[in-house]
Amino acid sequence: MKNEARLMQGNEACVKGALDVGMRFFAGYPITPSTEIAELCAEKLPLVNGKFIQMEDEIGSMAAVIGASLTGKKAMTATSGPGFSLKQENIGFASFTEIPCVIVNVQRGGPSTGLPTSPSQGDVMQAKWGTHCDHPIIALSPSSVEETYYTTIKAFNLSEQYRTPVILLMDEVVGHMREKVILPNIEDLEIIDRKKPDPKNHKPYYPYDDSVDDSVPPLAAYGEGYRFHVSGLTHDKTGFPTTNPDIAEKLMNRLIGKIENNKDKILDYSTEYLNDADVVIFSYGSTARSAQRAVRLAREEGIKAGWVKTVVLWPFPEKLIDEICAKSKTIIVPEMNMGQLVLEVERIVAGRAKVERINKANGQLITPNEILDKIREVK
Repeated sequence: MKNEARLMQGNEACVKGALDVGMRFFAGYPITPSTEIAELCAEKLPLVNGKFIQMEDEIGSMAAVIGASLTGKKAMTATSGPGFSLKQENIGFASFTEIPCVIVNVQRGGPSTGLPTSPSQGDVMQAKWGTHCDHPIIALSPSSVEETYYTTIKAFNLSEQYRTPVILLMDEVVGHMREKVILPNIEDLEIIDRKKPDPKNHKPYYPYDDSVDDSVPPLAAYGEGYRFHVSGLTHDKTGFPTTNPDIAEKLMNRLIGKIENNKDKILDYSTEYLNDADVVIFSYGSTARSAQRAVRLAREEGIKAGWVKTVVLWPFPEKLIDEICAKSKTIIVPEMNMGQLVLEVERIVAGRAKVERINKANGQLITPNEILDKIREVK
Protein backbone atom coordinates (compact mmCIF):
# COMPACT_ATOMS: atom_id res chain seq x y z
CA MET A 1 0.00 0.00 0.00
CA LYS A 2 1.08 3.56 -0.71
CA ASN A 3 1.23 6.22 1.96
CA GLU A 4 -2.07 8.04 2.35
CA ALA A 5 -2.47 11.81 2.06
CA ARG A 6 -5.22 13.25 4.23
CA LEU A 7 -6.40 16.70 5.30
CA MET A 8 -6.43 16.64 9.09
CA GLN A 9 -6.80 18.89 12.10
CA GLY A 10 -3.96 18.86 14.63
CA ASN A 11 -6.07 17.36 17.40
CA GLU A 12 -7.28 14.72 14.94
CA ALA A 13 -3.68 13.89 13.98
CA CYS A 14 -2.88 13.42 17.67
CA VAL A 15 -5.68 10.87 18.04
CA LYS A 16 -4.71 9.11 14.81
CA GLY A 17 -1.10 8.79 15.96
CA ALA A 18 -2.17 7.50 19.37
CA LEU A 19 -4.44 4.86 17.86
CA ASP A 20 -1.82 3.76 15.34
CA VAL A 21 0.80 3.27 18.07
CA GLY A 22 -1.60 1.18 20.16
CA MET A 23 -3.34 3.53 22.60
CA ARG A 24 -6.42 1.69 23.84
CA PHE A 25 -7.52 3.77 26.83
CA PHE A 26 -8.42 7.43 27.14
CA ALA A 27 -9.80 9.24 30.17
CA GLY A 28 -10.39 12.96 30.13
CA TYR A 29 -12.56 15.94 30.86
CA PRO A 30 -13.54 18.33 28.04
CA ILE A 31 -11.67 21.64 27.90
CA THR A 32 -10.96 24.07 25.08
CA PRO A 33 -8.86 23.82 22.91
CA SER A 34 -8.30 20.07 23.41
CA THR A 35 -11.92 18.88 23.34
CA GLU A 36 -11.73 17.38 19.84
CA ILE A 37 -9.22 14.84 21.15
CA ALA A 38 -11.71 13.52 23.70
CA GLU A 39 -14.56 13.58 21.17
CA LEU A 40 -12.57 11.59 18.61
CA CYS A 41 -11.35 9.10 21.20
CA ALA A 42 -14.96 8.55 22.28
CA GLU A 43 -15.82 7.79 18.65
CA LYS A 44 -12.78 5.77 17.60
CA LEU A 45 -11.71 3.72 20.62
CA PRO A 46 -14.77 1.42 20.73
CA LEU A 47 -14.02 0.48 17.10
CA VAL A 48 -10.67 -1.04 18.14
CA ASN A 49 -11.86 -2.63 21.40
CA GLY A 50 -10.54 0.30 23.40
CA LYS A 51 -12.11 2.16 26.31
CA PHE A 52 -13.09 5.81 26.64
CA ILE A 53 -14.16 7.34 29.94
CA GLN A 54 -15.22 10.92 30.57
CA MET A 55 -14.24 11.40 34.19
CA GLU A 56 -15.66 13.78 36.77
CA ASP A 57 -12.63 16.07 36.51
CA GLU A 58 -8.99 16.26 35.43
CA ILE A 59 -7.75 14.77 38.69
CA GLY A 60 -9.85 11.66 38.21
CA SER A 61 -8.93 11.35 34.54
CA MET A 62 -5.20 11.28 35.33
CA ALA A 63 -5.81 8.66 38.02
CA ALA A 64 -7.80 6.53 35.57
CA VAL A 65 -4.99 6.71 33.01
CA ILE A 66 -2.50 5.49 35.62
CA GLY A 67 -4.78 2.59 36.53
CA ALA A 68 -5.26 1.61 32.90
CA SER A 69 -1.52 1.65 32.27
CA LEU A 70 -0.97 -0.64 35.24
CA THR A 71 -3.20 -3.20 33.54
CA GLY A 72 -0.86 -3.13 30.54
CA LYS A 73 -2.75 -0.71 28.29
CA LYS A 74 -1.23 2.24 26.49
CA ALA A 75 -3.16 5.15 27.98
CA MET A 76 -3.57 8.87 27.30
CA THR A 77 -5.36 11.95 28.56
CA ALA A 78 -5.71 15.41 27.03
CA THR A 79 -6.33 18.82 28.55
CA SER A 80 -5.28 22.47 28.53
CA GLY A 81 -3.68 24.76 31.11
CA PRO A 82 -6.27 24.74 33.94
CA GLY A 83 -6.72 20.98 33.68
CA PHE A 84 -2.97 20.45 33.40
CA SER A 85 -2.57 22.15 36.77
CA LEU A 86 -5.06 19.74 38.34
CA LYS A 87 -3.22 16.71 36.97
CA GLN A 88 0.13 17.59 38.53
CA GLU A 89 -0.08 15.49 41.70
CA ASN A 90 -0.90 12.35 39.76
CA ILE A 91 1.74 13.14 37.14
CA GLY A 92 4.23 13.15 40.00
CA PHE A 93 2.85 9.82 41.20
CA ALA A 94 3.25 8.33 37.71
CA SER A 95 6.80 9.67 37.46
CA PHE A 96 7.83 8.24 40.82
CA THR A 97 6.14 4.88 40.32
CA GLU A 98 7.37 4.70 36.71
CA ILE A 99 4.00 4.22 35.04
CA PRO A 100 4.00 4.87 31.26
CA CYS A 101 1.35 7.29 30.01
CA VAL A 102 0.95 10.28 27.70
CA ILE A 103 -0.50 13.63 28.77
CA VAL A 104 -1.50 16.00 25.97
CA ASN A 105 -1.66 19.70 26.83
CA VAL A 106 -3.10 21.84 24.03
CA GLN A 107 -1.84 25.11 25.47
CA ARG A 108 -3.99 28.23 25.66
CA GLY A 109 -3.47 31.73 27.02
CA GLY A 110 -3.41 32.12 30.78
CA PRO A 111 -2.96 32.06 33.71
CA SER A 112 -6.24 30.98 35.31
CA THR A 113 -9.09 30.78 32.77
CA GLY A 114 -7.10 33.09 30.53
CA LEU A 115 -7.71 33.01 26.77
CA PRO A 116 -9.44 29.68 26.10
CA THR A 117 -9.44 29.99 22.30
CA SER A 118 -5.99 31.50 21.78
CA PRO A 119 -2.53 29.90 21.56
CA SER A 120 0.21 30.02 24.16
CA GLN A 121 3.49 28.37 25.08
CA GLY A 122 3.06 29.26 28.72
CA ASP A 123 3.20 25.76 30.21
CA VAL A 124 6.78 24.88 29.26
CA MET A 125 8.23 25.22 32.73
CA GLN A 126 5.14 23.65 34.28
CA ALA A 127 5.75 20.58 32.13
CA LYS A 128 9.16 20.26 33.75
CA TRP A 129 8.50 21.44 37.30
CA GLY A 130 4.70 21.35 37.72
CA THR A 131 4.72 18.57 40.27
CA HIS A 132 6.77 18.82 43.43
CA CYS A 133 10.38 17.70 43.93
CA ASP A 134 12.82 16.19 41.47
CA HIS A 135 11.33 13.72 39.03
CA PRO A 136 11.91 12.31 35.54
CA ILE A 137 9.88 13.80 32.71
CA ILE A 138 9.96 14.03 28.93
CA ALA A 139 8.13 16.82 27.08
CA LEU A 140 7.67 17.16 23.32
CA SER A 141 6.29 20.05 21.24
CA PRO A 142 5.18 19.60 17.60
CA SER A 143 4.99 22.51 15.15
CA SER A 144 2.66 21.17 12.46
CA VAL A 145 -0.25 18.80 12.00
CA GLU A 146 1.90 16.10 10.40
CA GLU A 147 4.53 16.50 13.08
CA THR A 148 1.78 16.12 15.69
CA TYR A 149 0.97 12.68 14.26
CA TYR A 150 4.56 11.48 14.43
CA THR A 151 5.33 13.21 17.73
CA THR A 152 2.37 11.50 19.37
CA ILE A 153 3.81 8.17 18.28
CA LYS A 154 7.20 9.22 19.61
CA ALA A 155 5.60 10.22 22.92
CA PHE A 156 4.13 6.76 23.42
CA ASN A 157 7.35 5.04 22.36
CA LEU A 158 9.43 7.07 24.81
CA SER A 159 6.90 6.52 27.57
CA GLU A 160 6.96 2.76 27.07
CA GLN A 161 10.73 2.56 26.60
CA TYR A 162 11.65 4.57 29.69
CA ARG A 163 8.63 3.82 31.94
CA THR A 164 7.76 7.47 32.40
CA PRO A 165 4.97 9.94 31.73
CA VAL A 166 5.53 11.93 28.54
CA ILE A 167 3.93 15.32 28.04
CA LEU A 168 2.89 16.43 24.56
CA LEU A 169 2.86 20.23 24.53
CA MET A 170 0.71 21.32 21.61
CA ASP A 171 -0.91 24.75 21.35
CA GLU A 172 -4.26 26.04 20.10
CA VAL A 173 -2.92 26.84 16.63
CA VAL A 174 -1.32 23.43 16.10
CA GLY A 175 -4.37 21.74 17.59
CA HIS A 176 -6.96 23.49 15.43
CA MET A 177 -5.31 24.18 12.08
CA ARG A 178 -5.82 21.80 9.17
CA GLU A 179 -3.03 20.64 6.88
CA LYS A 180 -2.16 17.81 4.57
CA VAL A 181 -0.67 14.86 6.41
CA ILE A 182 1.13 11.98 4.75
CA LEU A 183 0.13 8.93 6.76
CA PRO A 184 2.44 5.91 6.59
CA ASN A 185 1.49 2.27 6.49
CA ILE A 186 1.10 1.19 10.10
CA GLU A 187 3.35 -1.79 9.34
CA ASP A 188 6.19 0.67 8.63
CA LEU A 189 5.94 2.44 11.99
CA GLU A 190 8.41 1.82 14.78
CA ILE A 191 6.28 0.81 17.74
CA ILE A 192 7.93 0.25 21.12
CA ASP A 193 6.19 -1.67 23.88
CA ARG A 194 7.22 -1.73 27.52
CA LYS A 195 9.53 -4.45 28.77
CA LYS A 196 7.75 -7.21 30.65
CA PRO A 197 9.16 -9.84 33.00
CA ASP A 198 10.03 -13.16 31.40
CA PRO A 199 7.45 -15.75 32.56
CA LYS A 200 10.11 -18.45 32.14
CA ASN A 201 12.27 -16.70 34.71
CA HIS A 202 11.22 -18.12 38.07
CA LYS A 203 13.22 -15.64 40.12
CA PRO A 204 11.30 -13.12 42.26
CA TYR A 205 9.88 -10.19 40.29
CA TYR A 206 10.99 -6.74 41.44
CA PRO A 207 9.04 -3.88 39.82
CA TYR A 208 11.77 -1.40 40.77
CA ASP A 209 14.81 -3.58 40.23
CA ASP A 210 17.88 -1.34 40.42
CA SER A 211 20.25 -3.93 38.97
CA VAL A 212 19.02 -3.73 35.35
CA ASP A 213 21.58 -2.42 32.89
CA ASP A 214 19.48 0.37 31.35
CA SER A 215 17.89 1.59 34.62
CA VAL A 216 14.41 0.66 33.31
CA PRO A 217 12.98 -2.43 35.06
CA PRO A 218 10.38 -4.62 33.33
CA LEU A 219 6.78 -3.77 34.22
CA ALA A 220 4.26 -6.54 34.78
CA ALA A 221 0.57 -5.88 34.23
CA TYR A 222 -1.99 -6.33 36.95
CA GLY A 223 -3.76 -9.62 36.41
CA GLU A 224 -0.79 -11.44 34.87
CA GLY A 225 0.00 -13.36 38.04
CA TYR A 226 2.69 -11.10 39.47
CA ARG A 227 2.07 -9.67 42.90
CA PHE A 228 3.74 -6.32 43.45
CA HIS A 229 3.27 -3.09 45.33
CA VAL A 230 2.89 0.40 43.85
CA SER A 231 3.26 3.33 46.23
CA GLY A 232 3.94 7.04 46.00
CA LEU A 233 6.07 6.66 49.12
CA THR A 234 9.79 6.24 48.60
CA HIS A 235 10.18 2.54 47.92
CA ASP A 236 12.72 -0.23 47.52
CA LYS A 237 13.00 -2.62 44.59
CA THR A 238 9.94 -4.57 45.76
CA GLY A 239 7.79 -1.44 45.75
CA PHE A 240 7.34 -1.40 49.52
CA PRO A 241 7.95 1.87 51.41
CA THR A 242 11.32 2.60 52.96
CA THR A 243 13.01 5.51 54.72
CA ASN A 244 16.51 4.14 54.20
CA PRO A 245 18.53 7.13 52.91
CA ASP A 246 20.85 4.98 50.80
CA ILE A 247 17.93 3.32 49.02
CA ALA A 248 16.19 6.68 48.56
CA GLU A 249 19.30 8.21 47.01
CA LYS A 250 19.86 5.23 44.73
CA LEU A 251 16.23 5.37 43.58
CA MET A 252 16.37 9.07 42.73
CA ASN A 253 19.66 8.70 40.88
CA ARG A 254 18.20 5.88 38.80
CA LEU A 255 15.00 7.79 38.00
CA ILE A 256 16.82 10.90 36.84
CA GLY A 257 19.61 8.93 35.20
CA LYS A 258 17.36 6.83 32.97
CA ILE A 259 16.42 10.05 31.14
CA GLU A 260 19.63 12.06 31.38
CA ASN A 261 21.88 9.14 30.45
CA ASN A 262 19.79 8.46 27.36
CA LYS A 263 19.41 12.09 26.33
CA ASP A 264 21.16 11.63 22.99
CA LYS A 265 18.64 8.92 22.06
CA ILE A 266 15.67 11.04 23.13
CA LEU A 267 16.52 14.44 21.63
CA ASP A 268 14.96 15.42 18.31
CA TYR A 269 15.66 18.70 16.51
CA SER A 270 16.03 20.19 13.03
CA THR A 271 18.43 22.88 11.83
CA GLU A 272 19.06 25.10 8.81
CA TYR A 273 22.03 27.34 7.90
CA LEU A 274 23.97 26.78 11.13
CA ASN A 275 27.40 26.39 9.54
CA ASP A 276 28.04 30.11 9.05
CA ALA A 277 25.24 31.69 11.10
CA ASP A 278 26.04 34.78 13.14
CA VAL A 279 22.47 34.90 14.45
CA VAL A 280 20.55 31.72 15.37
CA ILE A 281 16.83 31.49 16.09
CA PHE A 282 16.15 28.78 18.69
CA SER A 283 12.48 27.84 18.41
CA TYR A 284 9.82 25.23 19.13
CA GLY A 285 6.13 24.57 18.53
CA SER A 286 4.11 26.74 16.16
CA THR A 287 6.57 29.60 16.68
CA ALA A 288 9.22 27.53 14.91
CA ARG A 289 7.38 27.97 11.62
CA SER A 290 7.51 31.75 11.85
CA ALA A 291 11.17 31.46 12.82
CA GLN A 292 12.01 29.30 9.81
CA ARG A 293 10.34 31.76 7.44
CA ALA A 294 12.11 34.70 9.07
CA VAL A 295 15.50 33.02 8.71
CA ARG A 296 14.93 32.30 5.02
CA LEU A 297 13.91 35.92 4.43
CA ALA A 298 17.00 37.10 6.29
CA ARG A 299 19.19 34.91 4.09
CA GLU A 300 17.65 36.55 1.02
CA GLU A 301 18.83 39.88 2.47
CA GLY A 302 22.34 38.53 2.92
CA ILE A 303 22.11 38.16 6.69
CA LYS A 304 23.83 35.07 8.06
CA ALA A 305 20.95 33.70 10.10
CA GLY A 306 20.36 30.11 11.22
CA TRP A 307 17.37 28.17 12.48
CA VAL A 308 16.84 25.51 15.13
CA LYS A 309 13.56 23.77 15.89
CA THR A 310 13.61 21.43 18.85
CA VAL A 311 10.79 18.91 19.23
CA VAL A 312 12.04 17.64 22.58
CA LEU A 313 11.96 20.40 25.21
CA TRP A 314 12.73 18.21 28.22
CA PRO A 315 15.38 16.90 28.48
CA PHE A 316 16.89 20.10 27.12
CA PRO A 317 19.46 19.93 24.26
CA GLU A 318 22.39 21.45 26.14
CA LYS A 319 25.10 20.17 23.77
CA LEU A 320 23.33 21.82 20.84
CA ILE A 321 23.42 25.19 22.60
CA ASP A 322 27.12 24.67 23.31
CA GLU A 323 27.75 24.02 19.62
CA ILE A 324 25.84 27.14 18.61
CA CYS A 325 27.81 29.27 21.08
CA ALA A 326 31.07 28.11 19.51
CA LYS A 327 30.10 29.59 16.12
CA SER A 328 27.41 32.25 16.56
CA LYS A 329 27.32 35.65 18.20
CA THR A 330 23.61 35.89 19.03
CA ILE A 331 20.78 33.49 19.85
CA ILE A 332 17.20 34.72 19.57
CA VAL A 333 14.46 32.79 21.39
CA PRO A 334 10.88 33.59 20.28
CA GLU A 335 8.17 32.28 22.64
CA MET A 336 4.46 32.82 23.19
CA ASN A 337 5.08 33.48 26.88
CA MET A 338 7.01 35.96 28.98
CA GLY A 339 10.28 34.03 28.68
CA GLN A 340 10.57 30.40 29.76
CA LEU A 341 12.76 28.14 27.62
CA VAL A 342 15.03 31.15 27.09
CA LEU A 343 16.05 30.77 30.74
CA GLU A 344 17.63 27.41 29.88
CA VAL A 345 19.36 28.96 26.88
CA GLU A 346 20.75 31.79 29.02
CA ARG A 347 21.91 29.33 31.67
CA ILE A 348 23.88 27.25 29.18
CA VAL A 349 25.21 30.16 27.12
CA ALA A 350 26.59 31.72 30.32
CA GLY A 351 27.78 34.89 28.59
CA ARG A 352 29.50 33.21 25.64
CA ALA A 353 26.98 34.73 23.21
CA LYS A 354 24.26 37.32 23.33
CA VAL A 355 20.76 36.00 24.04
CA GLU A 356 17.76 38.00 22.81
CA ARG A 357 14.10 37.41 23.58
CA ILE A 358 10.90 37.83 21.59
CA ASN A 359 7.92 37.34 23.87
CA LYS A 360 4.17 37.48 23.32
CA ALA A 361 1.55 36.45 25.85
CA ASN A 362 -1.52 38.11 24.35
CA GLY A 363 -2.98 35.15 22.47
CA GLN A 364 -1.41 36.14 19.15
CA LEU A 365 1.19 34.28 17.11
CA ILE A 366 4.69 35.66 16.74
CA THR A 367 4.96 36.57 13.06
CA PRO A 368 7.90 36.03 10.68
CA ASN A 369 8.24 39.80 10.27
CA GLU A 370 8.57 40.32 14.03
CA ILE A 371 11.39 37.79 14.14
CA LEU A 372 12.98 39.23 11.00
CA ASP A 373 12.95 42.71 12.56
CA LYS A 374 14.82 41.33 15.58
CA ILE A 375 17.35 39.60 13.30
CA ARG A 376 18.00 42.89 11.49
CA GLU A 377 18.35 44.67 14.82
CA VAL A 378 21.02 42.36 16.24
CA LYS A 379 22.97 41.31 13.12
